[in-house]
Amino acid sequence: MTIQEQYENLEKTIRMYNPSADFAQIRAAFEYADRCHDGQKRKSGEPYIIHPLAVAQIVAEQNLDSESIMAALLHDVIEDTPATHEDVEKLFSPTIANLVEGVSKLTRIQYATKEDEQMENLRKMLIAMSKDIRVILIKISDRLHNMRTMEYQSPAKQKQKSLETMEIYAPIAHRLGMQRIKWELEDLSLKYLDPIGYDEIVSKLDEKHQEYEAFMQRTQIQIDDRLNELNIQHIVYGRMKHPYSIYRKMFNQNKSLDEIFDLFAFRVIVENVGDCYNVLGVIHDIYKPVLGRFKDYIGTPKPNGYQSLHTTVVGGDGIPFEVQIRTREMHEVAEYGVAAHWKYKQGGQGAGTEGRYEWVRRLLENQEGADAEEYIHSLKIDMFSDEVFVFTPNGDVQNLPAGATPIDFAYAIHSAVGNHMVGAKVNNRIVTFDYVLKNGDIVEILTSKAAKGPSRDWMNIAKSSEARSKIRQWFKKEKRDENIANGRSAFEAELKHCGIAMRDVISAEALPLLLKKVSYPTLDDLYAAIGYGGFTAQKAVSRMQGELQRIAKQHQAEKLALEASEAKPAKPEEVRSPAPKRVKSEQGIIVEGLDNCLVKFSKCCTPVPGDEIIGFITRGYGVSVHRADCPNATLAKRTAPGQEGRWIKVSWGSDTNESYPTTLDVICKDRANLLLDISAALSTTNTFVLGINTRSTEDGFAICRLEVRIRDGVQLHAIMNKLNQISGVLKVTRPAG
Repeated sequence: MTIQEQYENLEKTIRMYNPSADFAQIRAAFEYADRCHDGQKRKSGEPYIIHPLAVAQIVAEQNLDSESIMAALLHDVIEDTPATHEDVEKLFSPTIANLVEGVSKLTRIQYATKEDEQMENLRKMLIAMSKDIRVILIKISDRLHNMRTMEYQSPAKQKQKSLETMEIYAPIAHRLGMQRIKWELEDLSLKYLDPIGYDEIVSKLDEKHQEYEAFMQRTQIQIDDRLNELNIQHIVYGRMKHPYSIYRKMFNQNKSLDEIFDLFAFRVIVENVGDCYNVLGVIHDIYKPVLGRFKDYIGTPKPNGYQSLHTTVVGGDGIPFEVQIRTREMHEVAEYGVAAHWKYKQGGQGAGTEGRYEWVRRLLENQEGADAEEYIHSLKIDMFSDEVFVFTPNGDVQNLPAGATPIDFAYAIHSAVGNHMVGAKVNNRIVTFDYVLKNGDIVEILTSKAAKGPSRDWMNIAKSSEARSKIRQWFKKEKRDENIANGRSAFEAELKHCGIAMRDVISAEALPLLLKKVSYPTLDDLYAAIGYGGFTAQKAVSRMQGELQRIAKQHQAEKLALEASEAKPAKPEEVRSPAPKRVKSEQGIIVEGLDNCLVKFSKCCTPVPGDEIIGFITRGYGVSVHRADCPNATLAKRTAPGQEGRWIKVSWGSDTNESYPTTLDVICKDRANLLLDISAALSTTNTFVLGINTRSTEDGFAICRLEVRIRDGVQLHAIMNKLNQISGVLKVTRPAG
């Protein structure tokens, strides 16, 4: 299909639901995007304009308004071409320019941690959603087309984008009620994250296609005939569960595909709510219902607007299947979620007010006072977890994250209710604060004006980020002096644990640099944040440690440089000879002729006890310890002009540290569950893992870099032997240089 034919197909799709759309402006947007992207190619080799056209087609299939279609056509011009926000605003409208800017990829900023970067990206996405929900609808459509064309990307990129889609975009689509798109995103992601598992499910479904098709046809005819006898207007059809749904069920229940029986779901679409309940009775009359598997989402809709009756029944041949019963309007919302609200309006323009969802604003508010890791964790719980529906004594419904407690319920009602809470009743019985709420519970919060406020323990009990955020805010506002005292105590304890003196932190030279590292203006502000739970002492000390070491090394720089310049140049054979004198060790290392010398282990070869080692006197950073076989410590480097006097004899002392960081490279054939097997091997050897980074090569291999802490060479060899026993592992090496 040519580009022009694709555009004509887009116009045809729009005319079907919005015949009075502004087609002149839509064509102008297409032609402008085509000019801007002229000469650009996609990875497939196709002209780049193919992508915006495809995204606009997906947006049109959701029946979105003209502005959304135009923004989809233009969504990459600000990011990938010389076009600016002002250009788009002048040619089209401020609304379209804002939509395009919101959809464009976020500016790459360097953050202190990966969590900080992810938090900022998600925060910007949520802000864009809260202003106009169409931003995320276009963004999801953009991701869907990218996933459909993912075969042109490298294996590493395929896995990275698929994981991001599974963790972020599919759950957002679910939260917006866009089930059809959510299923496709999940299936496409699974195809690249576990291709073997995906192919196994698809191939087995293909093998039994005729058998499954016959069962669905028989069941559909049974339901159809009975409803026709009762003169109930309806549409009934069956479908297989999608591959990812089957995959997750197999994984959770540890079953093969042959052991999974509820692979089928039937939908009955009727004219009104009364007919929904009539059809439910008919279904339970034809088939035997499974106890505990009935859900009424009509009486209690999901937060994303989803409504339907769900029941699981067993057919005459003993095969269980699910039946979903809903009206036509409910069906549109179930398939397209929030996008279903953008049905044709006068002039074809969506007002955008439907997108101002309360849960989006709550997610933004809950970031206050939380560090990045805490916020990302809480957001994933609030946004992506299953939910529990409970009732107030007046019958109002509250939806909370699965696992929520009365504390979460109290703060969901109001901050004042939570802050004055002294007890809780569930179904008219007193319960503890850590009671886990269940669907249908009636919850009553007992309050008192004399209540002293929340307890710090509530932070560990509360499940929702909303409750945790409000508790943090109370402590931040009401207990600053107490927070400072508690935070100082925790901070000083962590310093002591890490062997750092408080005087080094509060020195005039160090303090401004250290506060900049943790992004707090004063020590009291840092103490207060630690005290109310907005930051942790461990993170504060961890971020300061590197700066403290740098300052300490600078203090010794002149002394070490002087000793190095006065030292008699040693020949290579003299370096290897036994040391005439041994002095006190530092970090388990004895340095010839130097006492209380700053010692660091080189990151290029990560030596551990048992390795033959040699030291190098650095300028201002003490003695750097290398493995003797390190490429950075070769004989040529030791004898290079001006370097001879800087190499020094070092050896392992008897008082080595409890553990040392080192690095291993595992080279193996790429396969499913490889990382799981490596993790299991490390677990059986009681290895403390600092980090794992895996990359796939184009020829079907994988290189897994492990950063671990070990006691000595004996433990290291045991770990390497264990890793070598894993199926598909070709070689385990220690990188050097």
